[in-house]
Amino acid sequence: MSEEVAGVDAVILVGGLGTRLRPLTLSAPKPMLPTAGVPFLTHVISRIREAGIRHVVLGTSYQAAVFEAHFGDGGELGVELEYVVEHEPLGTGGGIRNVADRLRGDTVLVFNGDNLIGVDLNKMLATHADTGADVTLCLHRVDDPRAYGCVPTEPDGRVTAFLEKDPNPVTDQINAGLYAFRRSVIDSIPAGRSVSVERETFPGLLAAGAVVVGHVNEGYWRDFGTPADFVTGSADLVRGIAPSPAVRAPGERLLLPGAAVDPAATVGGGSTVGRDAVVERDAEVDGAVLFDGARIAAGAVVRRSIVGAGAVVGPGTVLEDAVIGDRAVLGANLELRAGARVWPGVELADGAVRFSSDL
Repeated sequence: MSEEVAGVDAVILVGGLGTRLRPLTLSAPKPMLPTAGVPFLTHVISRIREAGIRHVVLGTSYQAAVFEAHFGDGGELGVELEYVVEHEPLGTGGGIRNVADRLRGDTVLVFNGDNLIGVDLNKMLATHADTGADVTLCLHRVDDPRAYGCVPTEPDGRVTAFLEKDPNPVTDQINAGLYAFRRSVIDSIPAGRSVSVERETFPGLLAAGAVVVGHVNEGYWRDFGTPADFVTGSADLVRGIAPSPAVRAPGERLLLPGAAVDPAATVGGGSTVGRDAVVERDAEVDGAVLFDGARIAAGAVVRRSIVGAGAVVGPGTVLEDAVIGDRAVLGANLELRAGARVWPGVELADGAVRFSSDL
């Protein structure tokens, strides 16, 4: 753990609705969903604390009260937490501007609450300071950048453009959703209206001749916005592939207090079995996330899927790449694959949904 870094605040934007993860986000904001045993936001805050940053401001909106009810003043995680509620959608830039009056230092690290980034935060701060940047962007290289905002740079790291979701990308460097701002730049963002940093703030800074620098992340990066990324990211955390001080003993599975796994069941691939969840004999759970109180009946198969709190998966039922809402009850011999989603409290009769004709 690094020594305390003076003059640096951290801001985490956690106001999104999390629509891509419904139905799970009907009951909790996306950053509060259980991920490798703790709310996803815990991993982000723990990385910030590990880097020596103590003052953290959360920019909240959707179900804002949930964050403070869980984290309080941040003392249990070794930070000082403050909360600022966004009462109407302000975009990424507007959300950053909305917390400006809580900032104390001259440098501000801004995190997108959807992403887990393995970049060395202290090295990124050093890049920001050494280059005299107005803004430093964390960039990540991907094989197919077409779905992302691309950020070309000069050999010295100076950013030359922001290209949003270009079908013919000129670089494999994408915006990773983490920025270091000079405080004065945040104060210059228009207040009280929606502002996009990607489409307005950053291009405006370039046009004005500001120093905008890219810092390339050579480590882990994942946007946890979709069910597929959520289950993969959670498994990566459990197995130690993704870095987080909140995961103390990486392994092939994580069993939370009260979880019961029959000796004849198979649980692995970085799966998490929530508190008081049950996995019965001959069941297979692979690379999956079982929320608290979930029950996987005998002979069921759950692969790369999320099973909500208190949900039941019946005997012989197969889930692959599926999302099951809280308290849903799935009967026996169902087959749900390829992104199927079941809403909270729904009951499906034995054999009611199949992807194949065999019984």
